[in-house]
Amino acid sequence: MKIDLSQMITEGRNPASQNIDELSTEAMLRVINEEDKKVALAVEAIVPQIAQVVDAITRAFRRGGRLIYCGAGTSGRLGILDASECPPTFGTPRSQVVGLIAGGHTAILQAVENAEDNREQGAQDVKAIGLSADDVLVGIAASGRTPYVLGALAYAKQQGAFTAALSCNPDSPMSQAADIALTPVVGPEVVTGSSRMKAGTAQKLVLNMLTTGAMIRSGKVYGNLMVDVEATNQKLVQRQINIVRQATDCDEERAQQALAACGGHCKTAIVMVLANLDAEQASALLSHSQGFIRQALQAAGAH
Repeated sequence: MKIDLSQMITEGRNPASQNIDELSTEAMLRVINEEDKKVALAVEAIVPQIAQVVDAITRAFRRGGRLIYCGAGTSGRLGILDASECPPTFGTPRSQVVGLIAGGHTAILQAVENAEDNREQGAQDVKAIGLSADDVLVGIAASGRTPYVLGALAYAKQQGAFTAALSCNPDSPMSQAADIALTPVVGPEVVTGSSRMKAGTAQKLVLNMLTTGAMIRSGKVYGNLMVDVEATNQKLVQRQINIVRQATDCDEERAQQALAACGGHCKTAIVMVLANLDAEQASALLSHSQGFIRQALQAAGAH
């Protein structure tokens, strides 16, 4: 079956880079850099739509639902990358943010031939993880036409789940199939059709916003501190100490004592220090405040 790519902006030929193979190395890289500068502006243009999806994800988390990413190739890998960083960064269960990729685990490291063209498999993969109306599905594909993602979106809609389509071509089939279209229009790539470049960068920026925004709205950040970070190595043990110190203005010894008393839980340690409570009292306050430090401190009369 012939696919018409002529209407896709991401498949267009970029006049700024038509002679890039004749340039010096530095000049070549400056062309790439100038094109990359356009990416953040393209994302800026859709911040209101991103905000709607962040709020939908936050609501899903509050009712015990999940954020599920679904993509193929670079797009699928970016979703898996973002999902995999949530547990260590925000202390979330590994099941809360899920990344699916056409072709399965093999496709994370290498291309799986024709996997993205299998619409039925997209539906089957989200069905296999028990997608329900409590979840949010974000389909990711620069082209906006990937059958695997379209199949997943269609199944999600049937189940009553909120859906978003992240692509870089306006009025794409994916954008029409989802509740919200996230379409940062970055223009033609420096290397024609290589959507791992500007399109991939735009997708990464949006995915950063989706999870970070939803985690902030879920109480996983206090000020700008990642207060649910898991201490899985020595660097992160020290980061926890630094976070408690920065949040409370206490010394290192006090931060270490508080963390030791509460089993290395930053939020509890912060409430302990700021409200002058023991670990059990601080933990109970946090639980009553759904994990939000500011509300816990307010309840304790500390702020």
